[in-house]
Amino acid sequence: MDQTAKQTTNQQHPIGIYLKVWALLFVLSTLSYMVDYFQFQGYLRWTLVLIFMFLKAGFIISIFMHLGWERYALKCTLLLPPLAIGVLIWLMAMEADYTFSSRQLFLGQ
Repeated sequence: MDQTAKQTTNQQHPIGIYLKVWALLFVLSTLSYMVDYFQFQGYLRWTLVLIFMFLKAGFIISIFMHLGWERYALKCTLLLPPLAIGVLIWLMAMEADYTFSSRQLFLGQ
């Protein structure tokens, strides 16, 4: 058996990285809880909540779902469609806001 075949059959990820990411997820969850504890309001609150949410989701997908060790093509296949959907939702929300504000402007209250 050649060296590359032997490496692929005996490949294991070190448990230390799982424990470090678990601790980091705990810290991010604590920071997310602190946003509510300190009663942040408005855009700051939602910006912090979304940042912590995306960081936690990224670590979970990358490490615990083993996407960090996959090929680039598979990463693009899994991550680009949700990103495209998110961009389209954002564009629709901007258009809806523009339509709503123009209706208020021209048709009155």
